[in-house]
Parts: sequence; C-alpha cells; structure tokens
Amino acid sequence: MGRLRGNARWALGSFALALALPVVAQQAPESLLPPGFGDAPETPAPQPARPVTQNSPGQNPAGQSGINVPVLPILNPATPPDLTAIAEAANAAAAAQLTPEELAAQKAKYDLPEDARRSLDRIGPLTPQTRGMEPDAFGNQSGKFLATLMKETHAPIVSRWASILLRRALLSATDTPRDIDGADWAAERAWMLLRMGEADSARLMVQSVDPDRYSPRLYAIAMQTYLASADPAGLCPLSDGALRFSKEPGWDMTRAICPALSGDQGTASGALNQAQRRGVVRGVDYRLAEKVVGTGFNARRSVKIDWDGVDHLTAWRFGLATALNVEIPDALWGTVGPHVRAWEARAPALSAVKRRPGAEIAARLGVFSSEALVNFYSQMRSDGDVPADMSDRVEALRTAYAGQTVGERISAMRTLWRDPAKPDYVGLIATARAAAALPVAQAEARDAADLVAAMMTAGYDRNAARWARAIGQLSGDGAQEFWALLAVGAPSPVVDVDSGRVSGFVSDVGGDKARMLIAALAGLSRLPANDAASLAQDNGFTLAANSRWARTIGAAAQRGEKATVALLAAVGMQGNDWHHLPPAHLYHVVAALHRVGLDPEARMIAAEAISRT
Repeated sequence: MGRLRGNARWALGSFALALALPVVAQQAPESLLPPGFGDAPETPAPQPARPVTQNSPGQNPAGQSGINVPVLPILNPATPPDLTAIAEAANAAAAAQLTPEELAAQKAKYDLPEDARRSLDRIGPLTPQTRGMEPDAFGNQSGKFLATLMKETHAPIVSRWASILLRRALLSATDTPRDIDGADWAAERAWMLLRMGEADSARLMVQSVDPDRYSPRLYAIAMQTYLASADPAGLCPLSDGALRFSKEPGWDMTRAICPALSGDQGTASGALNQAQRRGVVRGVDYRLAEKVVGTGFNARRSVKIDWDGVDHLTAWRFGLATALNVEIPDALWGTVGPHVRAWEARAPALSAVKRRPGAEIAARLGVFSSEALVNFYSQMRSDGDVPADMSDRVEALRTAYAGQTVGERISAMRTLWRDPAKPDYVGLIATARAAAALPVAQAEARDAADLVAAMMTAGYDRNAARWARAIGQLSGDGAQEFWALLAVGAPSPVVDVDSGRVSGFVSDVGGDKARMLIAALAGLSRLPANDAASLAQDNGFTLAANSRWARTIGAAAQRGEKATVALLAAVGMQGNDWHHLPPAHLYHVVAALHRVGLDPEARMIAAEAISRT
C-alpha cells in the first residue's frame, strides 16, 4: 500500500499509537501564575499583628490574632486560539513547487472550510483575555531583527522569571512583523521555546499554523518539536508536505514509521529496507527507527538498542528512545544542555522516577510551575515508586503542606530549603504554596527569609507582603535578606527603603547580593535616582545605558513594546549562573519591565536575584 491517505487511516494510526507510544494530551499552556498576581496591591495594615507561635495549629482558630491567608489553586485560564480568521493567499513558496493538479489535490483533501482557516497575520495561542500580550506587543520591529535575536540567544536564561515571561511573549497572538513570512515567524518562536526546554509550548506554536501553510523552516522546527515531545507519530500528518521541501533523513524515515503506526507493515518494511540500502540513517539512528516500526500492528521485528560508540545525544535519538522508553546512558546526557532534561520531564512513556532529574531542572528553568512540581512529587509518592534518596524529601514535602502545626510545617520546609549547607532553589519552588498558606508566625529570621523567597518563586507576592508585620522581631542570619526581599518584591512599599538602609545592607551583606539589591531598587524606582546612581558607583557599577543592548531595551520600553522588552531581557540574562550576571543588566531589565507595565514580573526577577546570589 502507498503512504497514508484519508482520515480513516489517520484514525487507525492514532489507535496504534495509543497502544504503543502514549502521548501527552495537548492543552492550552499551563499558567504559572497564582490568582491575583499582578492585580492592584492591597493597602498594608498600619498596625503590626501579634504573631502566632510555631506550635500553633496551621489553621487559625476563631479569636486568634494571627492571620491565616487562604491560597487558591493556581488557575489555568488559557484557551486555544481563535480559529475564525479568514486566511489569505496560500504560501507562495509552497505553491510554486506544486503543479496545478497537485495543488488542487492538496486543497481537495484539506478538511477545514475556507472561513475556518487561520491567518498567518496573527499567530499564537494566548490572547490578552488568557494572560497573553496585546497583538502589537512587538510594535513595528523588524521580523528579521527579532528572529535574529531569538536565534542568537543562548538558553538557558539565568532568571526563571525572565524565562516565564519570555514564554508568555512568544506564545501570545501577536501581529506578524512586516518583513518575515508568518510560518517562519512561528518557526523562530517555536525554536526559541524548544531551547528554553518548553517542548509542549513549542508544539502549541507549530500547531497554530495550518499544515498546508508550512514553510521549509517550519517543517524543520516541527521535526525538532515532535521529537522533543517524544511523539514521532506527530510527524505523520506533516510527512507528505515535508518531503516536498526537505531532504532531512528524519522526514525520509517517516515513510516507514507512519505506515507502521497505522498497521501497514508491508509498506513500512519496504520503506525501512529501502532506507537501509540507501544509507539514509545508520547505526543507532536506524535501529531506533526500526524499533518504532516494530511497535506497530502485526509487527514481527524485535530490536535491541546498543549505545556503544554513540558519543552524543541528538533530538532524533532523544525523541525515539524516550517514546520507546529505552534508557539513555548517563554519559550522553552530559553532551546536551539542561533544556533536553526539561523535555524529559513531561515524557509520557517514562516513569516518575526516570523523569525526576528532568522535573527538577524543568522547575528551575521555569518550565514547571510550583504546582506541577508538587504534583510530580505526589505522583511518585502515590505510585509507591520513591527511591531511598528521595523518600525523606517527599515525606518532608507532605508535612510542609499538611503538618498539624505551623512549627511542624516550617521545620519540614527547612529540610527542603537547605541541602544541607546551601539554599536549594527547587526546594523553595516546591514549598511556595505551603509557605503562602501559613499565618504570620514567630520564626527565626533565616526561616522567615526563606518563606518569603519561596512565595516569590511562584508569585505569591501579596501573601509574602503580609510578613512585613514580623520584621521588627527578626535579627541575625537572614534578617537583612528578609528585608531586601520585601523591599523589592512586595506589590507596594511595606518596609522602609532609603539610602541609609541600603548602605546598612551593603555593609552587612556585601558582594553580589548587595549590588543586585541596588540595581533592583533603582530599576523599580524605589530609590531616588541620585541616591541609586551614587550607591551603584560606590559598589563598582553604573546605571548608565553604555551598551547597545541597554540602549535598545530602553528604547523598546519607551515605545511600550512589552514582548520586545521580554525578549531583550532574556538576551541580557543569558547564562546559568547569577554570579556572572552584571548588576547593570539586572537594572536595565527591571527598569524596562517596570516602565512597560510588567511591574509584577520585574519585582519577581528582582526578588529572584536576591535569593539566588
């Protein structure tokens, strides 16, 4: 039989895949923000509250003066994009390569009516109603300029919050710039998302373009995207079109993979044998494809994967091996960046234990929310599949959320925050909602600082601000950091901030943390400009826009281009070590976000800088 044709054949292929290669259901992107994040701040109460003790129950009894703040589940308001836009002319580059008869055949088998096809003039699943940015969020910027910025930006981004913001900008239904093809514009955004570890988001982006409008560049990125999602069957609806444009071996191998997944083993075997004779792929790459073919109906192939001699991991090897639940040797993980581990975090064929390294990296990068991380640990616990080195951690997390007293909960959180001598940022993320649910209580200064830092990792800024009532009772290790986190992270001023107080912080704490505090307060306009410039100069840096990047992000902010600012913020925060980030970069990022109305994100990036340096 020939290559697959018709909806009935695809339905059979989907059924085969359900048996052999489970796939993550594609939904709207998960919101990583808590309810109320970015809303107008509450006016802080002027009088301090009498704190409850650590031995008090977690639920505040009637008549007790401590405040127990309820925390609602994180919402997921995002919905699929509007599909009612009327499409314009078909992609000229694609049409030019088809004969009139072939073009008519392509149109004839297209399932959607003309008025339901999606325009390339505005692409993306998020709208302002679903926490996306406005259509003009990139302003009148050149598409080629923006695409080059994306290509040249090296992920990971040092700031988790900057990455979360960039994801939102890239997924927003923004107007396609004037000098770039719409399909290419979607491709560059998806490629950036993939390098950030956002495989699911990249998939949503490539699926926002109708298949008959794909450009060669989008076909290439779609291949990477479905492999990153460990879903080789996702390539099948695109195979015919891709083979018209691309000589990439992966697309050639779909001639065998796709018939196999729909039960056509004759066609699959013939194509596989032909690929082997022509040397399309060799070695482990061929064996992985052969093993995928062997998962189809009526397959008679039993394939063993041998990694001997393989010296690096590719998207092809990751995608097929992960879909097949074939173990990837530890040495190969060292040849790729952390974003590939983040792809692994959502792989449906892998057990929770196998996904653990990926899940924790995904949380650190901003791919996983606090809620998703807690759900992951809960899955490990409910599966009874907790390795010995994780059992104490999972049990501590359970106590952090369900302990009988405030003291019990804080004590459990403490074991997650320190591992054993240094802060564990993943532990802060995992306990964010547990920390936000606590009443303002008597606590050691170090614990109070970590509670506030944990809340800030998930955007519970208003819950954190209530802890300002305890500031007069704290001293010793952590007291200065507690003040600094509230100084930059609270929605409105809840602690005293002036040059004298900042100078005291510099004297007591010093180092990168002090410079980040000065930069953040200056960017948020929470210090007078002259005081901020003087403090910066005294601590070895300047707030002047003395680089092309600083001038560019400032100009974009002046024009009100939120998405451009988000992208340029990521450009200025490339890397994986906060200690290598110049404080001036933090200042320009925070100032630009503050200016364009992204103050909540600016504050969370500032708080992250304090807690991670």
